[in-house]
Amino acid sequence: MKKLIVLFLPLLLLAQEEILIKVEGMHCPLCTTAVKKALKNVEGVEKVKTLLETKSATVLAKEGIEDKILLEAVKTTGYDGVIFSRHHVKD
Repeated sequence: MKKLIVLFLPLLLLAQEEILIKVEGMHCPLCTTAVKKALKNVEGVEKVKTLLETKSATVLAKEGIEDKILLEAVKTTGYDGVIFSRHHVKD
């Protein structure tokens, strides 16, 4: 049984989620850069894509990352965020 747990542990650590955050108030490229940088500094976040056209940020992060932590990062840039969707990314 111990061998089985050891074999699957790395797979559990690699589970990821894609999280879409709507960001209120972004209006220029500097806004998107600030939001992207703040989210990238969150532990567990692996990739961030921001889009000015949709006023959103798409975050690829370790599964189970808390909404509160992501939204606090957005708030440090002066904007409010809302989690719009999240889904598991298949390995």
